[in-house]
Amino acid sequence: MTTQALTPMDGFTFGCDPELFIFGPDGQPVSAEGLIPGSKEEPHKVEYGAVQRDGLAAEFNIDPVDNFRDWNRNIQAVMGQLEAMLPAGHTLQAVPSVRFSEEVFLASSKEALALGCSPDYNAWTQTVNPPPSLDHDPFLRCAGGHIHFGWTKDAALSDPQHMLNCCDLVKQLDWYLGGWSLKLDENTERRSLYGKAGACRIKDYGVEYRVLSNFWVTTRDRRLAVWNRMVQAIADMRNTYLPERVSRYNSTLVDAINQSSVPASFSRAFRFPLTTIDHSYARY
Repeated sequence: MTTQALTPMDGFTFGCDPELFIFGPDGQPVSAEGLIPGSKEEPHKVEYGAVQRDGLAAEFNIDPVDNFRDWNRNIQAVMGQLEAMLPAGHTLQAVPSVRFSEEVFLASSKEALALGCSPDYNAWTQTVNPPPSLDHDPFLRCAGGHIHFGWTKDAALSDPQHMLNCCDLVKQLDWYLGGWSLKLDENTERRSLYGKAGACRIKDYGVEYRVLSNFWVTTRDRRLAVWNRMVQAIADMRNTYLPERVSRYNSTLVDAINQSSVPASFSRAFRFPLTTIDHSYARY
């Protein structure tokens, strides 16, 4: 696979806000409460971004950029600063889901145990996704690797055209990123609760793509693969908007993402999930 980073279209910026879990010296997950500063309401500013607690997990976000060099630097730099805050023997791990012990739960505040994410939006159905329930498995927690796309400023979240633009991009990203991620992210627990096909949040600067877990965050090769796929997805919308070109297969893609399973016939027919991009980043 090529190691060259694609140049995005003018006017686009890219950010991300991955969640990671902290593991103690005994190899068991521990709460970020008391270890990591910052909160959703007041993130703790660091160089190139910010860190914060998100429930029991640690979260960081990066300053938005328009090139891979800065994207890669910002992720590495902020993640490194986050890890440096941990006590000796503790590590950050990019795993999509973990189960905490009952002892961790008993020692945690109600704020830390609350499921912090409000419902997101489904670009395919253009409806609000129902909030997930963990009643059947209360000690389970999941982590995302969400990506933020910016191309405008102060857009009205109720503007139908802005919402349509966001949904169109998210559906294209499901073809280039969401389906492809099934090859590398074999975790099915998170996908059964969060990160369904089309999951997004409409922003005044663009859109937050919420389908991916954190599987791509910790290695340069995976960060590069995600970068090139999202840049290619945007570039191809001019000539090859897959949700329209292969519209009769959109439901198959959605089901594959939601069920963590790719039908063999679908894979053969469309080189799913766009494996040609892995080799040459050629147009589909």
